[in-house]
Amino acid sequence: MPHYVDLLWNPEDAAHLGRKDRAPGHYRAYVPDALGTQVPELGREAQQAAEDALAVLARADERIGARGGYLNHLLIRSESISSSWIEGNSVTPKKLAIAELLQQGTRVAVDVVANVRATEEAIAELADRDRAVTVADIERVQHIIEPALEVGLRTEQNWVGGPGWSPLRADFVPPPETEVPRLVDDLCRFVSATAGNPIVRAAIAHAQFETIHPFIDGNGRTGRALIHTVLRRTDALRNTLIPISTVFAGNKDAYLEGLTAFRAEPSRLDDWIIGFAHAAELAAANTVRLSVDIGALDQTVREELSHYRKQHEISPAIPRSDAVILRILDTLASEPVLTIDTVAARHRVSTAAAYRALVQLADAGILGRDKDQKGRLICWSADRHLALVSLTERSSRVGAGDTGRGKPRLGPPAPAIDQMGALRPRD
Repeated sequence: MPHYVDLLWNPEDAAHLGRKDRAPGHYRAYVPDALGTQVPELGREAQQAAEDALAVLARADERIGARGGYLNHLLIRSESISSSWIEGNSVTPKKLAIAELLQQGTRVAVDVVANVRATEEAIAELADRDRAVTVADIERVQHIIEPALEVGLRTEQNWVGGPGWSPLRADFVPPPETEVPRLVDDLCRFVSATAGNPIVRAAIAHAQFETIHPFIDGNGRTGRALIHTVLRRTDALRNTLIPISTVFAGNKDAYLEGLTAFRAEPSRLDDWIIGFAHAAELAAANTVRLSVDIGALDQTVREELSHYRKQHEISPAIPRSDAVILRILDTLASEPVLTIDTVAARHRVSTAAAYRALVQLADAGILGRDKDQKGRLICWSADRHLALVSLTERSSRVGAGDTGRGKPRLGPPAPAIDQMGALRPRD
């Protein structure tokens, strides 16, 4: 049974602490029950919500189909940006994409890039249902997110929230470090199993991970990566991923209230499942919309290129199907920021051919030229594709498809719209 343990806070090195945090005292750490491998029975409303959400995810996955392969990296970026908002940081899709390509940027951008890579690794490696998820697997994902920390589970008490640096004033105190190995090992068995409703299993796995809080840092981002692991392992999603964290970030209070309900005595598990299921449905709807918008944008930029070539009497007006310039257009959703070297390597052409293609796309208004503080060109960017990531992320925050009249409580501003109705991302 879940229970609290009474522990003493008496910091050995208190020189850096304020007066209130230096004071010794007793605090209560929460120890959750082990999960086992089976999903628990739910009330009628929660069970129906989970079944409805699963059906919505299946329809979204089927509708997106093979297009999910090139959408996934954009979707992971969208969720990682939202995860950064939950953690109290902010970064735009464009800054993130540039930091990812050039492997440099602000601390926040670099951190979010790590989150992107950890999510991709969790999906690629841990989603294989023929292998069990291990403690070492979860440690590796967390280490990608927080490479400055030593690999391994925490060996000291941590806590969540509160006005100071002390568990005495924390919002929530996870189990003591002595309980962590046992609980994470149990969680791995639960994540490895596939029976039951995948929505229920993903929701419980995420809440249990956040309750254990097994690392000093990176818990929230690692826990959200586990959601994708469960949904892919259980075959709930085959083609795409659903960025549920974009919805969590839109209402952080509701998210934290859901975790509190999960930890209540007795647990209000149904409340958490219902909230998680609704978040999954909203995220699925926005994923489908992004897929449709990307498809329409891809067609638009092809027409723009043809129009530009006709105006400038470049023959042929429609390039050959194997032309590098068309291959670049076909991959803008997954590679929205480009350099001469990355295009040459990706498409196996000379740097001269890559340069000519990028210049023509920029002159046609399809790509933007990005310069550093000294005015030097550093890369080209597909700004309208990146703006769709911002729009999708905002839609999840606001809770509706059209964010034109709604302003989310958290997050970056909406992409600007020019006089022709085209998206112009703010950076």
